[in-house]
Order: sequence, then structure tokens, then C-alpha cells
Amino acid sequence: MAKAKVLRGLVWAMGYACVAIGLFHVLLGNAAIPGAGSAGPTVDSLGRFFGAIFTGYGLAWLWAARRSPIPASAVRWLAGVFGLGALGRLLSLAVHGWPHWFQVALGIVELALTPLFFWLADAEERVLRVQSPG
Repeated sequence: MAKAKVLRGLVWAMGYACVAIGLFHVLLGNAAIPGAGSAGPTVDSLGRFFGAIFTGYGLAWLWAARRSPIPASAVRWLAGVFGLGALGRLLSLAVHGWPHWFQVALGIVELALTPLFFWLADAEERVLRVQSPG
């Protein structure tokens, strides 16, 4: 039961955080990226577009949070996308070197949360199976 509560709390938090971060990037463009400075209109356009995509990603987490039980398959897919983002950060590190410290911190969070979400993914479904055997 505790794992199910942790899962639900993390899924809600992930959804709201991603929506907020995505909208922040849509509204502020380059100014939303610590250490980016003035990257020009092309990168600003790209950043705002990806901000909108990230907002949609957050809405997908919120969709999952509103289900009962939270679907394990949705959590796994969303966590997989999150993990792919973390791998992208590692690739960037290997190719271009260390980014702004805040990006490093985000990468650590992404690398830590991805396996946690996979571990918790079916927590609510398991509780439901135990409560209604048959």
C-alpha cells in the first residue's frame, strides 16, 4: 500500500512539474534555460516548441494520475521517455562536455527517477489484485 501511495504522489508531482516547466519554456524561450544566454531565434523557437511538447508530456502524466489504478503500462512508457531524455543528456556530456550545473542536477534526477518509476509502475494494480482475488 505504501508503494502505491508513493507512486500516486510521484505521478501527480511529475505531471504538474512537467506542465509547469513546459509552460515556463514556452513563455520565456531562451531565458528559461540556465546558462544558455542569447542563443538566437532558431534555438529560441526550438526551445519554445519543445516546451509545448513537454507540457503535453506532463499532461500525459496527469492523465495517468487520474486513473484508478494508475496504469502500469502508461507509467513504464512515460518513464521510458524520461529515461531517454537522461540518456540524451549523457550523450551531450560525452560529445560536448559538462553543461550548466543545473542541467547536471536535472540529469541526476532523471537518472534516479527513471528506475524508481519502473519499480513502482504496477504498485496500484498489485493492490487492486490483492484486494479482489479471483
